[in-house]
Amino acid sequence: MSEVIALGQPTVGEPELAAIAEVFASGWLAGAGPTARRFEERFATAVGTRHALATNNCGAALHLALLTLGAGAGDEVIVGDYTFPATGHAVMWAGAKPVFADVRPDIWTVDPAAVEAAITPRTTGIIAVDVAGQPADYDELRAIADRHGLFLIEDAACAAGATYKGRPAGSLADIAAFSFHGRKGITAGEGGALTSDREDLIAHARKLHTYGIEGALTREASTDLPIPTFDELGYNYRLSDVAAAIMLAQLDRLPDLIAIKRRIAARYGELLKDLELVTVPAELPDREHPWQAYILTLDSSVDRGAVAMGLRERGVQCNFGTYASHVQPLYGEPSQPCPVSADVFARHLAIPMHANLTDEQVERVAATVREVVTAVAVGR
Repeated sequence: MSEVIALGQPTVGEPELAAIAEVFASGWLAGAGPTARRFEERFATAVGTRHALATNNCGAALHLALLTLGAGAGDEVIVGDYTFPATGHAVMWAGAKPVFADVRPDIWTVDPAAVEAAITPRTTGIIAVDVAGQPADYDELRAIADRHGLFLIEDAACAAGATYKGRPAGSLADIAAFSFHGRKGITAGEGGALTSDREDLIAHARKLHTYGIEGALTREASTDLPIPTFDELGYNYRLSDVAAAIMLAQLDRLPDLIAIKRRIAARYGELLKDLELVTVPAELPDREHPWQAYILTLDSSVDRGAVAMGLRERGVQCNFGTYASHVQPLYGEPSQPCPVSADVFARHLAIPMHANLTDEQVERVAATVREVVTAVAVGR
């Protein structure tokens, strides 16, 4: 078999190793240390907010966001349905109920009309998901949230480097959550962050992410021996300084990584736009897509499993897109149908997308997709 082309792959090397060595030399490897603070300052600047908080993953960041905004038992939080279930899980971790709203058929972000239709007297907030990195309709969602007195959270897990009407992802809601998982645009293997202009939210989240007390870095600067008092249940959601060092190096790479992936996405579009039974993903003109993933929509007549098997047999990794959350049994019977999300969940196929792809690999992926889809369609 030919060389396997990875679905996703981090871009890491000497800059990240040098950053790790610097942390090792400092002696502070644990979470929420001086390197994490430096990363928070730079990340806030990168996304255009006043504040940022580094966390150990995006699910933790979402949980903290919900807690700081007051979500709890008896509340309903409307969630864009087409998302990895960490979004809905975080609502449940906070004690509230996720209510899933259907998505747009073109970019798969939550449909503002579906959000409006899902609001009940128990609704306290909205979580919009930037699917594959492309931001949702935040002007419309902000208007809905303000009209009904709801909070608005941006699940920007995949969206580092994206923009919406010239504004960076992470600055588009009351608070935003990012992921630095290994398949994301910038990565430390695992990790996450919260960003917001609201100091009160980030300060409360900072307390909760360190078991509910002031962090050791702050206490280290004291002239006496402060003994923390535990007055609120908190968690260990801190990002280690080792991971934060990697993220500082990754932030330096971000503009180049985005530029490379945008070129790859454009080339895929050129090579696959005329392929029958396949629709290439859309990028809206008022937002800049970071292309965390490149997701094809197969015609309903095409056997997706057969296409996936054919690609993998030929050395091209692939996967489904993400989840229609409302059909997951954990969440019980859905409050309303989400037919668009259910449809794309059944038809989406992600093909290789990362900044290490060569021109030859991109062409091979596209040619293999064309070959396999055509063969499967003929045999159906």
